Amino acid sequence: MASKEHDGSSLVANASEDHPSRREVLVRGSKVMAGIGIVALLGNVGPFRRESYGMDRSTMSLLDSLTPARTALLVIDMQRDFLLPEGYAAQAGLDITPLAATIRPIETLLAVARKAGLLIVHTREGHLPDLSDCPPYKLERSRRAGAEIGSKGPLGRLLVRGEVGHDFVDPLRPLKSEIVIDKPGYSAFAHTGLQQMLAKRGIETLILTGVTTEVCVSSTLRAAIDLGYRCITVSDACASGNPDLQKASLAMIPVEGGIFGELATTPEVVERFTS
Repeated sequence: MASKEHDGSSLVANASEDHPSRREVLVRGSKVMAGIGIVALLGNVGPFRRESYGMDRSTMSLLDSLTPARTALLVIDMQRDFLLPEGYAAQAGLDITPLAATIRPIETLLAVARKAGLLIVHTREGHLPDLSDCPPYKLERSRRAGAEIGSKGPLGRLLVRGEVGHDFVDPLRPLKSEIVIDKPGYSAFAHTGLQQMLAKRGIETLILTGVTTEVCVSSTLRAAIDLGYRCITVSDACASGNPDLQKASLAMIPVEGGIFGELATTPEVVERFTS
C-alpha cells in the first residue's frame, strides 16, 4: 500500500479538528456555565422544579444519631405571662390558645427526657425589677403593643422577675435537679451562662420546645446553630399566636440540608427514647 506524506499544514489542520482551540473551549464552557446558572436561578420554577429543599431524612437524622448523655431538652419560656389569659402575651394581642396547647406535648417530652437521663433546661424571659437589663427599644416596643414591660397586670408586673406571671405554669414546673435560665433577651444564650453550662456537660444536641416559635425559640435555635450545636425543633411542642408565622418559622429549618437542624414531632421523639 502506498504511504501518504503529511506536511506540517495537514498536521495542524488535523489537530484543530480533533482538539478544539483554547478559545473554543472557553466559549463552549461559558455556554455550559450559563445554562447551569439559569437552572440554579430558576430553581423551583417550571421544568426545573426541585422535589424538595428540605433535608433527606434517609441519609441524615439527628434524632436517630443523638447520644442521650450528650443531649439536652430545652423548654423555652413556658411562663404564665405567655400562656394565661391574664398575662403579657394576651394583653399584647396574641392568640394564646395555640401557645397553651403546647403544654401537654411538653409534659410528655419532659417525662420521657427525665426517664432517658437527658439534661433538662427551662428558660424564663423577664427583667430585673428596676428594668436596668431591659433595652430601651424593647421597652418602647412593648408599650406600643399595649403591654408595657414592668407595668402592673393581673399577675403582677409584666415580664418582671419574681412576679407571679414571670413564673412557670404549674404542669411544667422544673424539678430541683433541672437548670433554670433567666434571660433578659429572646435568645437563651444572650447575657446568660447557658453556653458554659452546656459545654461543661459535653452537650452536643439540643431538642427545642416552647414559645413563641418565631421569637424566643427561633432566636435560641439560630444562636445554638452558630455555636455548633445539632438542633432538633419539636414542631407540635412549640407554637406561635399567628399560624402564618408558625408555618414560616418551621419551614425554614430544614432547607439547604438542614440549615437550622431538623424537625421532629412529639411522637417521633417519644419513639426514639422508648423503642
